[in-house]
Amino acid sequence: MSEVKIYRITGRIDKPLLFEPIKFRKDIAAAKEVHAVERIYAEMGSRHRAKRHQIKILKVEEFEEGAEEGT
Repeated sequence: MSEVKIYRITGRIDKPLLFEPIKFRKDIAAAKEVHAVERIYAEMGSRHRAKRHQIKILKVEEFEEGAEEGT
């Protein structure tokens, strides 16, 4: 069975009627990086009524579960 990893995905949503983009950073548990990105498209598209071409993925990084920011 494949190992589940945690990915931290950073991006933004550019909708035409908003003055500025919606920025997001979300931690997703998935077996592969492509699965985590697919889940982001599904969740953010559903939550913000955004199409896939409006969601821009800026950074995907594997995140250590016990690590804290700034340390």
